[in-house]
Amino acid sequence: MSTPAAPAAPADSLQQTPLHALHLQLGARMVPFAGYTMPVQYPGGLMAEHKHCRDSAALFDVSHMGQLRLVGSDAAAALETLVPVDVIDLGVGKQRYAFFTNASGGLLDDLMIVKPDTQAAGRGFGDLFLIVNAGCKAADIRHLQTHVGHRCQVVPMPERALLALQGPQAVDALSRLNSSVADLVFMSGGLFNLAGALCFVTRSGYTGEDGFEISVPADDAVALAEALLAQPEVQPAGLGARDTLRLEAGLCLYGHDIDETTSPVEAGLTWAIQKVRRPGGARAGGYPGAAAIERHLHGGAPSKRIGLVGLERVPVREGTAIVDAHGHKLGTVTSGTLAPTVNQCIAMAYLPINHALPQHEVYAEVRGKRLPMRVSPMPFVPHHYKR
Repeated sequence: MSTPAAPAAPADSLQQTPLHALHLQLGARMVPFAGYTMPVQYPGGLMAEHKHCRDSAALFDVSHMGQLRLVGSDAAAALETLVPVDVIDLGVGKQRYAFFTNASGGLLDDLMIVKPDTQAAGRGFGDLFLIVNAGCKAADIRHLQTHVGHRCQVVPMPERALLALQGPQAVDALSRLNSSVADLVFMSGGLFNLAGALCFVTRSGYTGEDGFEISVPADDAVALAEALLAQPEVQPAGLGARDTLRLEAGLCLYGHDIDETTSPVEAGLTWAIQKVRRPGGARAGGYPGAAAIERHLHGGAPSKRIGLVGLERVPVREGTAIVDAHGHKLGTVTSGTLAPTVNQCIAMAYLPINHALPQHEVYAEVRGKRLPMRVSPMPFVPHHYKR
């Protein structure tokens, strides 16, 4: 199982999401993750949950993620001083992937940014609505308050839960609660009444499938989850399936595939840096680590995140060394699993540029053996976003 590892914490120090009792009622196996006790899988098992998401619709509790809003007319320009993406030109009702960078061009966290419409802004979602990773949210809030708190209000939203409904039939299930959600396209969002609760819904997710992320008041989260689970297409899924799904989709997990030592260019995230923020663009630079990232954009990145497919059916886990035919170390696996959809061993790793070539063969050192792997394009499973 390729579940994200997390440092152990005393059970009494772990936080619980608003759905905690429901997870227990559904028979979930709970594990510590990012300071929370979270469901890793349900009685049917990770494999069944993974396949159900690919074939139908799966409901994930992602309430451990951080939700916050930026309030003020200067919020977009302020946020651009911390991220190398175009925030100012983000359209109303649109969502964009972004990342905070440090002075050396490394990644402090990746996040989602939404520009709510006037109605949503007036109902407490601010001039910008942000979703950040669970393990980074306290640091991200401090980062924002320290650097842009004088230009806009930074308001954490712990009173809200977050659900992810993912899979090709997610739209069918959610449309029964509000038919208007079907009008959303990938990376757009708005306010919708779902099971009596006013929710902010985006058509997005981290599985590679069509789906939705739903910000719901914590007090209404259980009722909404139960209403979704009552739909014939929907089954619950835990962190284990979420991890194998995002790995098949070639998506990074912060703290594993990206961190403070990797630049967005090395990580293969240059698609998220719009032309206006690149060298020669109208608003180039002006964010932490801009000089280093611009050097990488000009061909100066020493390594690249690549996909690997195993030529033998032996799972290659995070931390496994990748070597060349002579045994010289090239890199380290950042994520790996036996992928349920493609029925192959897949992994991600960073390799030097001269080894990060399509179909290039390298070797994973597993228990004293060198297992052949081949550099493969990502995603390993095609994305099915509704554009």
